[in-house]
Amino acid sequence: EVVKLDEKINVVILDFDDDKKRIALGLKQLTPHPWDALSAELKVGDKVKGKVVVMADYGAFIEIAPGVEGLIHVSEMSWAQHLRSAQDFMKVGDEVEAVVLTLDRDERKMSLGIKQLKPDPWENIEEKYPVGSKHTAKVRNFTNFGVFAEIEEGVDGLIHISDLSWTKKIKHPSEVTAIGADIEVQVLEIDKENRRLSLGHKQLEENPWDVFETIFTVGSVHEGTVVEMVDKGAVISLPYGVEGFATPKHLVKEDGSQAKVDEKLDFKVIEFNKDSKRIIVSHSRVFEDEKPEAKEAAAEKKARKTAKKEKDETVSQSSNMEKTTLGDIEELAALKEKLSGGSDAK
Repeated sequence: EVVKLDEKINVVILDFDDDKKRIALGLKQLTPHPWDALSAELKVGDKVKGKVVVMADYGAFIEIAPGVEGLIHVSEMSWAQHLRSAQDFMKVGDEVEAVVLTLDRDERKMSLGIKQLKPDPWENIEEKYPVGSKHTAKVRNFTNFGVFAEIEEGVDGLIHISDLSWTKKIKHPSEVTAIGADIEVQVLEIDKENRRLSLGHKQLEENPWDVFETIFTVGSVHEGTVVEMVDKGAVISLPYGVEGFATPKHLVKEDGSQAKVDEKLDFKVIEFNKDSKRIIVSHSRVFEDEKPEAKEAAAEKKARKTAKKEKDETVSQSSNMEKTTLGDIEELAALKEKLSGGSDAK
């Protein structure tokens, strides 16, 4: 691209290698180095324009003058924290504007940045996204403990898995949303130093557990469906989208068999904890608690029946006694009248 065969050129002797009998020559040394021609007024913070000449995963090399290149590292392409490839921002041949970040004329190295052309969104984060404010974010990534969502480029936040739903016990964020999807969030905390927001999704709705406390009172009975069997028992789907938990001994039915998945049964609430959002239920207690009550009701009925019988017998005896007493009086009166009549006859 530079020279042709049999062409006569001027060169500079750079080095001798006596062992290999070679001489190192140079052609570019006959012309001033491009860096020497770089404006002496160029400094850190200045804006420059150039063309992308080389792309790599870690960044792009920009030629701002013939023979003078600077590197834009991928971390200087966006204020966003999540890792991305340089190819997401530019390609070879693109004309770009950048800001000089470092400039070493002796080493002939220069680093550039393009995110600096936009204001840092974290400078006024408290004013732009105050605690309690509501926004639409885009899901960027999943972890086992939550969702990373981006409100705007450079402003990321974490929605902890416990802040996705008031009622459901979510095992993985994919049960609620998908990567790339929009999700409504509320700012819970701001960590400006680490450039991270704590976000919530369930906080957009009122806490239904304040109402559930009045519905799922201890001792109340509700229809539920066994939705999942786990090591320590079963998850029960209750009304209003609430989930309860029943241990194996509380899943025994009246005939002695065990409740199965998808089976609908009545469950009695035996524990309600609003703070930990936990409802412990029992199917067995529904019929076990009814037996003593039935026995008690039968005993009470029997006692009432016995008391009535005794009362009737007492009344009957009293009536007989009254009849006997009256009969005796009448007989005595007749005898007295008879005796009195006999006396007058004499």
